[in-house]
Amino acid sequence: MVQTPFTGETNVLPRVSVRLVQEHERPEFDRLLQEKHYLHNCILIGQSLRYVAELDGQWVALIAFSAASLHVKAREKHIGWSARQRARRLDLVVNNSRFLVLPERQRYPNLASRVLGLCLHRLCADWQQRWQHPVLLVESFVDESHYRGTCYRACGFTAVGPTQGFARSSRDFYLEHDEPKQLYLRELRPGARKLLRQARWPEALAVYERELAGPCPFRAASLASLLDRLAALPDTRSGHGLRHRQRFILACAAVSTLMGACGYRAFENTCKKFTQRQLRALGCQPAEEDGHYYPPSDSTFQRVLKAVDSARLAAIIGAWLAHQEIGALLQLAVDGKVLRGSGRHDGKPCVLITGDAMHCQQESARYITQELGGDYLFGLKGNQSGIFEKAQHLLAQQGFSPCGQAGLG
Repeated sequence: MVQTPFTGETNVLPRVSVRLVQEHERPEFDRLLQEKHYLHNCILIGQSLRYVAELDGQWVALIAFSAASLHVKAREKHIGWSARQRARRLDLVVNNSRFLVLPERQRYPNLASRVLGLCLHRLCADWQQRWQHPVLLVESFVDESHYRGTCYRACGFTAVGPTQGFARSSRDFYLEHDEPKQLYLRELRPGARKLLRQARWPEALAVYERELAGPCPFRAASLASLLDRLAALPDTRSGHGLRHRQRFILACAAVSTLMGACGYRAFENTCKKFTQRQLRALGCQPAEEDGHYYPPSDSTFQRVLKAVDSARLAAIIGAWLAHQEIGALLQLAVDGKVLRGSGRHDGKPCVLITGDAMHCQQESARYITQELGGDYLFGLKGNQSGIFEKAQHLLAQQGFSPCGQAGLG
């Protein structure tokens, strides 16, 4: 009688084990990937771990994890984190970049999910020991023209959307290959997605967050409007040979802080990422030697910020922020300070964000209350007829006399 593929799996799969590949085994591991994996490539990017699955001492599968992809639209949408959060927390996401089952799949249909499950069970501890930081999320790209992703779904992965069909060929340059893959994601820690997009991390994880600032979310026109507002502050410096105007230095400090930079050196490093157009919009004067625009140094930031009226500066920046597009505000670093004594009964600080009538919309309110855990105070005008009438009715019920413009929280 011919034995079916499933007969015997009950006895075989419990004997499968996984372990890290030893250094002297690397050549054989790479050779098998090069020859038998459909990508015919054994190169892993960034931090990585290689595992081998064995059955009674014989290799039956190879699996590798490496650095996560720099940017994947489906992943970013699924997690819901900002550009700055992605830059600082991407190290805690890993990519299952290679998976090769050596025997014929028809022989042991459930071998792949068994091996993947065993690896996921130990991945966090192994990664912590090897690279001194945890991992929260695993991603994998499945070419559904070759595979169905059955083992990933069996191990708790979720298909979150296809890629765009581009491959990175050099820095900031991608080539279209017309072979989109399905992206699968799996949390290695309950609530990992929520943690990755959380505004402020718990102390246990904050030590692993990279000190990076996100990209500047503001357009040149918005930066120019900030410059105009800062011109109202008197320049406290005197003398000749001043390379940068005060308003330019303050604008750079303000935008850098909103991007997540903290400290004079961080301001300088963040401003070095600005484009020439952004620096010009912020009020930078071209250098006499080459006509290029250069950011202030850390010592320049220190001298100017120590002398400026901090209360007036904060008021100017707050008024400017109230007129920015919500799409730009979603990318900001919102982990600033709160007033002493403003804590709630549960011990959490109170954060109040104000905005004009332009921001009186559901998405703005949802982001502030659900993503940031704060409260909002929005202006509401009569041209927003539906919500304005509801606000008038609610205010009247609570004993208030609504006027031409209402403030809602």
